[in-house]
Amino acid sequence: MKPTPRWISGGFVLAILLVLSVPPVSATPEYAQSTGLQCAVCHINPAGGGKLTAEGEKFLQTNGLFRQPMDQKRVIRLIVGYLHLVTAIAWFGTIIYVHLLLKPAYAAKGLPRGELALGWISMTVLAITGTLLTVSRISSFRAFYQSRFGVLLAIKIILFIVMAATAAVVTFVIGPRLKRRKSSATQAIKPEMDIEEVSRMDGSETSPTACIIYKNNIYDVTRSKLWKGGRHMNKHLAGGDLTDALKLAPHGEDKVTAMPLVGKLVNKTDTITTKPMYERVFYIFAYMNLVFVFLITALIALWRWW
Repeated sequence: MKPTPRWISGGFVLAILLVLSVPPVSATPEYAQSTGLQCAVCHINPAGGGKLTAEGEKFLQTNGLFRQPMDQKRVIRLIVGYLHLVTAIAWFGTIIYVHLLLKPAYAAKGLPRGELALGWISMTVLAITGTLLTVSRISSFRAFYQSRFGVLLAIKIILFIVMAATAAVVTFVIGPRLKRRKSSATQAIKPEMDIEEVSRMDGSETSPTACIIYKNNIYDVTRSKLWKGGRHMNKHLAGGDLTDALKLAPHGEDKVTAMPLVGKLVNKTDTITTKPMYERVFYIFAYMNLVFVFLITALIALWRWW
């Protein structure tokens, strides 16, 4: 995995500094005017000033920037928040699984429909539930820059918007190009093939032949019942190197070596192939979103436990 770009690290440090530099809370008559409350609601002295009532202490903690929901609204917010959290876990878990275990290269030959559908459903649900939660909590735009919680929330929203924007570019611009590139390539099995040639043999509609790599050997899994449509247990795709993935499998290598051995994996050093720009942008977006996942979880940890 490539090192984190400096601008991402610098932005995260700047965000932390902004959070730590949020100004202290203060109360003025303007708050009474904006809320419609009398001074006696927050102060023991009806004229204002001095010791605070229980309601005043609560108002002091929120700086008047956040809404305090009624009991019945708390239940609704709990349900919406639970859905928001579960969806985030599913989406973030998929991103981490794809990047750390399967590697982004497995999606570079064409975006898998399952992961693509899960991603867009998750982003839609997160956008809706996140908006509802924000509206139910934030009562003033000032909260986004006058409170620690608001600053963290604003950064989280910005990161989510960037991730959604990159997903749109990958889905509607880069994805079709990756698919066209794969469908235009030949899928003839040869005794010696490089990783690029094997990656095209994924058992899809455009490539009926399905091959996998294990310890630099190439196996044909086209006729295997366990590799229908070039997918194994809905976790692994044909056309990739399963040497590392097999270490986590519940079975041994005998299941793989029982498949027809059709060739050897070689590195073709005689020709230098340069990845097209759209494929390089795909990898940049992929690793950038992985970094954003850890940044967002760090923000949540900051406002929950710091």
